[in-house]
Amino acid sequence: MRDDEARYEAVTSRDARFDGEFFFAVVTTGIYCRPSCPAVTPKRVNVRFFPSAAAAQAAGFRACRRCRPDAVPGSAEWNVRADLVGRAVRLIGDGVVDREGVGGLARRLGYSPRQVQRQLTAELGAGPVALARARRAHTARVLLQTTALPVTELAFAAGFASIRQFNDTIRQIYAGTPSELRAAAGNGGAVARRTTAAAPGAGAGRPGDGFADRSAGGSADRSAPAGIPLRLAYRGPYAAAEIFDFLQLRAVPGVEEIRGTRGERTYRRTLRLTHGSGIAEVDEPAGPRRRRRPPAGLVCPAARGTDGGWLECRLRLTDLRDLSTAVQRLRRLFDLDADPYAVAERLGADPLLGPLVAERPGLRSPGAADPEELAVRTVLGGPPEHAAALVRRYGKPLDAADGGLTHLFPAPGNLTGAEVAEPVRTLCTALADGTVTLDAGADRGATERALAALPGVGPRAAAYLRMRALGDPDVGTTPGSDQEQGATAGPAAWRPWGAYALHHLWRAGLLPAGEMPIPNGTPIPDGTPRPDEGPGAGEPSGPREPSGPGEMPGAEDPSGAAEPPTYATAGRAG
Repeated sequence: MRDDEARYEAVTSRDARFDGEFFFAVVTTGIYCRPSCPAVTPKRVNVRFFPSAAAAQAAGFRACRRCRPDAVPGSAEWNVRADLVGRAVRLIGDGVVDREGVGGLARRLGYSPRQVQRQLTAELGAGPVALARARRAHTARVLLQTTALPVTELAFAAGFASIRQFNDTIRQIYAGTPSELRAAAGNGGAVARRTTAAAPGAGAGRPGDGFADRSAGGSADRSAPAGIPLRLAYRGPYAAAEIFDFLQLRAVPGVEEIRGTRGERTYRRTLRLTHGSGIAEVDEPAGPRRRRRPPAGLVCPAARGTDGGWLECRLRLTDLRDLSTAVQRLRRLFDLDADPYAVAERLGADPLLGPLVAERPGLRSPGAADPEELAVRTVLGGPPEHAAALVRRYGKPLDAADGGLTHLFPAPGNLTGAEVAEPVRTLCTALADGTVTLDAGADRGATERALAALPGVGPRAAAYLRMRALGDPDVGTTPGSDQEQGATAGPAAWRPWGAYALHHLWRAGLLPAGEMPIPNGTPIPDGTPRPDEGPGAGEPSGPREPSGPGEMPGAEDPSGAAEPPTYATAGRAG
């Protein structure tokens, strides 16, 4: 949406579809809001529009306390774009500026710091420092309202260099002191006192491991969650059952587990992070009838009604500096920044996909919590138990098992020894020495070509990794074919949402499980492995995993419910 008058119409109608796509500020009050803000609509003459929250903050506006514009889902535009700005935004969201500075961001992108600053300012109204500052402020607000950490510890955990910088930023963006912001959370204080175990070394009964105690037997208890409670917002409809099916069938024992019955599941996994490790828990939405109002300051206005919602999440980290990075990884895994309205508009016009989109609104394209882990699992192939064996031998054990979670997935550097079988060793060597990079800002085309060139990987697995590990929503189309410029149906007309088309086709059984197109659209030779089949042709491995949905070991829902559909078996090794 580029026209200011169209933006103002979205503000007037409080259209939650555009939350995160742009922000508006009111010059008479000095605040900025999301388009769906429930406050009285200001006069057009008093409204200014900004492409990012950081731009509004840089212009001197503070965040609205009613709609919390800093808590909106991210713009799907940054998932689609593969240019400098899109890559930079994804890297900033992953915490690169906080860890490596603007110089480190520029080196990763292959541009000078001045070029990065100029491009970001031109398109987003703010440079990398301002964008990272907005991210730190949001992290600080979450910590203030969900933990009982002392303010001094909290400031550094959020990424601020000094207490003065922290205080000044909170006053400027939220028009209050940190203490006032914490007090305004209301019942957030009670939540905070239950979540102090999220701080490093606070795990009762397990000194120094940084994780909270679980009840006897490690049973999940949604009524008394441990860790930092978060609401991971999304826009539009969200097909939660399908994405939990997808993750359940691929859960690697020791690293991931699913608890509960279909419709009330909790996905749990360990996370290998920059400063330490963590455990994440994400609940399957129970439906509008059971939703409870979240603590003050954590509500997403778009979640009221059918236009959006949130996933309840709890994070327990050994080092709170990893909070925002962990959140971004979970958002990518659950594809929470997607724009289902744009996807439905494009795919719904296709004669084949239209009925599928109408039947399953909000179907998402799952990403990866750890791209390197996904790459190893995809190339290793076979059922999740194959990856579990690798985890038990090379993964780092947790200080104490947490239910079914016992290890961190091994880093690539730990899988380069001569005892590691090919092609996993070659892949991990390339990841460890930087020949192949799978971070959020990687050049998707170059990375796919580098992966496809590795022995035992091939074009099909490379395309699958481009879709999931790199989060590219445009995988599955065939550029340059079908008279792309004028195509009204078929893969060329699906762009840039080809990945969602693939998931719809897999789900409906109209495309063989794991079938991945390759960039030039030519047929893939017989014998070339699919992502769920493991190593390349001629590479020895364990027994291949059956491809039929009913043949797969462990396909049955542990609760005894009907097994998930064909869609959930595609690319199962990842």
